[in-house]
Amino acid sequence: MTDEDRTDRIGDRDLTAWPTRAGQAVVRTTMRGVDRSRGWLDERSVPVAVLLVTATIGVLVSAAFVVLSAEIYDHVAEREGVSGVDRPVLDWVAARRTDTLDALVSHYTDLGGTVLMPVIATASAIVLAVWWRRWTPILLMAVAAGGALTLTIVGKQAIGRARPPHELAVPPYETSPSFPSGHTLNSWVIFLLTAYLVCCKVEDRRWRVAAVVVAVALAVAMGLSRVYLGHHWLTDVLVGWTIGSAWLIIVVTAHRLALTVTRRKASAAEPVEPTGPAG
Repeated sequence: MTDEDRTDRIGDRDLTAWPTRAGQAVVRTTMRGVDRSRGWLDERSVPVAVLLVTATIGVLVSAAFVVLSAEIYDHVAEREGVSGVDRPVLDWVAARRTDTLDALVSHYTDLGGTVLMPVIATASAIVLAVWWRRWTPILLMAVAAGGALTLTIVGKQAIGRARPPHELAVPPYETSPSFPSGHTLNSWVIFLLTAYLVCCKVEDRRWRVAAVVVAVALAVAMGLSRVYLGHHWLTDVLVGWTIGSAWLIIVVTAHRLALTVTRRKASAAEPVEPTGPAG
């Protein structure tokens, strides 16, 4: 593999290196699972299986976290804690809307909807796969987007929070549960995963920083657009960012584990050079 083909590090950071005890424990557990799977899986499919199993466990853990966040929200709402900022923030924003800004923000927020965001995710994955000359970006994007959608549905069903009242919203109005913001969660995961995949391929630190800055700016703008339009409360967006970050960490960890398994399998398969005369 040439340096141009390497996608297992970001700058000087080797993605297959696990310096912490927790990371090393995860790798040991993963390798034991790989050893037990021998005979069940084709050698070439082992890294993909590692990625998918890790992501599946992760999405289940994240779903439990979403339900827990719903319980915490209920408790906070009763005490008028964090949720106490929702109405004042929305009132403040509504008082500062203009027709021109309403139209611009509405066009932008449409990018995060159920029609255009899948198109953006698919196009990004295809372009990255061609650039990487691997299927990895498509697989990671499918896993990340599917998990984000699952967590959005779980969150909405877990609490069923009502949207802001129509008098504080810009039409067209939305009727699905408000908590968490799906636009926010999904765009956060997709934009930042795209930045991560770019950083795996780009050597120049300036371009890596630019990719992350652009991704974060687009994702933050998407979340704020939901509050500006009155389609979500501020806490819906904050939780969307939190859950999205947790899920993104899991997806990146799954990718790193797959890379680690591939690296260790390749090292184990290399012939050992003789150090002296046999006999």
